[in-house]
Amino acid sequence: MSLDRVIKSLVNLGLSQADAEVYVHIATKGPATAKNIIKNLTFNKRQIYRSLKALQEKGITSGNDEYPAEFSAVSFEKALDLLLEVKKEQVKSLEASKAELISDFQTKKKKIRGN
Repeated sequence: MSLDRVIKSLVNLGLSQADAEVYVHIATKGPATAKNIIKNLTFNKRQIYRSLKALQEKGITSGNDEYPAEFSAVSFEKALDLLLEVKKEQVKSLEASKAELISDFQTKKKKIRGN
């Protein structure tokens, strides 16, 4: 599997392009400082820090308490598991509200048509 395919898969699972590239950089190169990541990727500094924060919130990367902080990534398998779990929860939520959504749609449709 090429890294482009890996990145596309991560984007399809809900990461932004920048988040996916930052994750792949850390996961393939090993722990890195934000400065190192900025130097190696084409995103601006602000976007890299946003991505690092977003990835940490998802549990996909973590940073240590040293200065400068060094960021590491969970395994690709673990990242996929975490992202798939979020997607599964989203599907469950949509399935749970399906009947209500259909009812709301039908009501609005009748009002628009004047029935």
